[in-house]
Amino acid sequence: MLTDSNVLLWTVILLLIGYFGLVTWIGRKGKQHSRSMAGFATARGKVNPWIVGASFATSYASANLFIGVPGLAYQYGTAVLWYTLGCFGVSWVALLLFTKTFWRYGKKFGRVSTLPEWLGKRYNSKALQALVSILILFNVYYIVGQNVGLATIFETVIGIPYTWGIVIGVTITILYIGLGGAFAQIVTDGIQGIFMAITSVFVALSFLWTIGGGWNVFGELTSKLSAIDSNLTNAVASGGPYNSVLAIMAVQFLLFSFVLMPHLLNKVLSIETEEELAPFTLSAGIVLCIIATLMVLGGLAARVLYPSLESADAAIPMYIIEAFPAVIAAFMIVGIVSAILSSTDSLYLGITTSIGNDLYRVLAPLVMKKERSAEQLDRQALKVAKGALVAIGLLSLYFSLERPESLSILIQFSFSAIISGIIAPITLGYFWNRGNNYGAIAALITGASLYVLFTSQNLIANIYMAMFFSSIASYLVMFFVSTWTAKEEAPAYRFKKSV
Repeated sequence: MLTDSNVLLWTVILLLIGYFGLVTWIGRKGKQHSRSMAGFATARGKVNPWIVGASFATSYASANLFIGVPGLAYQYGTAVLWYTLGCFGVSWVALLLFTKTFWRYGKKFGRVSTLPEWLGKRYNSKALQALVSILILFNVYYIVGQNVGLATIFETVIGIPYTWGIVIGVTITILYIGLGGAFAQIVTDGIQGIFMAITSVFVALSFLWTIGGGWNVFGELTSKLSAIDSNLTNAVASGGPYNSVLAIMAVQFLLFSFVLMPHLLNKVLSIETEEELAPFTLSAGIVLCIIATLMVLGGLAARVLYPSLESADAAIPMYIIEAFPAVIAAFMIVGIVSAILSSTDSLYLGITTSIGNDLYRVLAPLVMKKERSAEQLDRQALKVAKGALVAIGLLSLYFSLERPESLSILIQFSFSAIISGIIAPITLGYFWNRGNNYGAIAALITGASLYVLFTSQNLIANIYMAMFFSSIASYLVMFFVSTWTAKEEAPAYRFKKSV
């Protein structure tokens, strides 16, 4: 626990109550922008692009970068830095490459609200749109990872039982997302990004008094890690998911592809004009650089200071508790909670808007006996999305009750399954006009199915390698199926700068 002092303990609790009150108030403010399906899903043009960019970075980070990856660093040492360095460098390069074309397609297709809708319009296929929305349900496991991270913080820091920590996190997130939709999610994430950046900088600065060595602090850290186990300072670890050069290359492939995740690309659809894409990508890059590269170092320091932790995922909470005065640690704990909620809310929004916009709106006209106007269908889709928010929350709560062995591995399993399915349809959809709906559907099914097969049957033990080979198979299947079924080349997509 953070402290045995009731005064300081209640300080932490009051800070969290105040924080939860703030995000709920923002949710209420966003209610006026969430009265349509498009407003609930994107809040397009309602939030400053600098805030949207910060929201992208914080949604990217999640409990994975603030708890899970530092936990892996605690276990496997400096080899894990390949992951965190790739998070900023490789992922940001990918964002720069994909953003403008994705946004222009979205505008050309009539201001789409979700990634499944974008793919459905690109390949003129309602079936593809519905299938992608079903694939996105894998993000439930991603949410479970966030729930576990939040519950771990509550349990480690202030002694709230694990189960109650999950209940609190799920309830608060559902409340403010249900009220304010994308507006609430983006604005709260912008605020959370500030907490996350400050927390990350503080962790790095604390090495001066926890590790020592002055200007040679990182040399000192390396020496102390090597004294524990020389493998902890190797560029390639002897065990775990970073145990070969090929595995590390597969990690970079994953991080390049990660920006294609639906809950991240939806941020691009929130941008109103093409001129706003520049501040959006710059903001995303700056915030991502800070929060992706500093927090993991705390996992390495925790291995030096507390080498016998029962759970590696407790490395960061324990480090903060011991390295800082209790009052400062209390504020930093709010920063970690912010990191977790920043992805959780985005994931909830992505899944539920997809259920309303891409499943209900596609399937309802096929099964309804009575025709409905576009406005009626939109209102009903919005109700379905908000109802799905509660259902997905309860489902994630149920799955979270049993703590996973590794938070980071669980999270990466979920998004790797999605990326394996969507990477070929999205990227080939940019550059290859002969790609069609048959090829896209075949690629989606092949990539996701192979990934689940490889990992569930332990055919490829390394989750990064499993995603890499599943994605390659997805590309090949889309190429051959599209080639065999194409009757003529689709019209080229040319874009003019928007006004």
